[in-house]
Amino acid sequence: MTAKTRLSATCTCGQVALAATGAPILSAVCYCGDCRTAARQFEAAPGAPPVLSADGGVDYCLFRKDRVAITSGEVHLREHRLTEASPTRRVVAACCNTPMFLDFTRGHWLTIFRDRLPASAPPVEMGLMVKQKTGDRPCRDGLPAYPAYPAKFMIRVVLAWAGMGFRRPTLTW
Repeated sequence: MTAKTRLSATCTCGQVALAATGAPILSAVCYCGDCRTAARQFEAAPGAPPVLSADGGVDYCLFRKDRVAITSGEVHLREHRLTEASPTRRVVAACCNTPMFLDFTRGHWLTIFRDRLPASAPPVEMGLMVKQKTGDRPCRDGLPAYPAYPAKFMIRVVLAWAGMGFRRPTLTW
């Protein structure tokens, strides 16, 4: 993927769309308790698509906030937080109960649910927070799996932030 690549993320009914320009910071599956709890809550909504992967994680692509825009359906977006004090807001397309992205409000990246992107988006590169994984389903074959956030993850996130001049854009949607 090049800096000019543009990926569209759409909800299942097609009323909400995001555009992400450039390659993602990285693509990962998260096994943390918060991601899995939110996924189960989302999947329980009427007509919602599956969120948990077969191995019990949630697949994401992380993008710089300054490279993501809503291209349609902003009126349908609804915020979901696991607790009132949570710095992470998960955003759902209410038109079809499709989870679209996570916004760690103190961060400089936006985390798009991998299933919202086309098949041409980069594949998952690593498993994160494996120490919180539950159940007996093994992690994906051949995928590097880390108990928390590895140095490789942190370095790529910090390098993306440096590329943004250490700014932290605030999303208004």
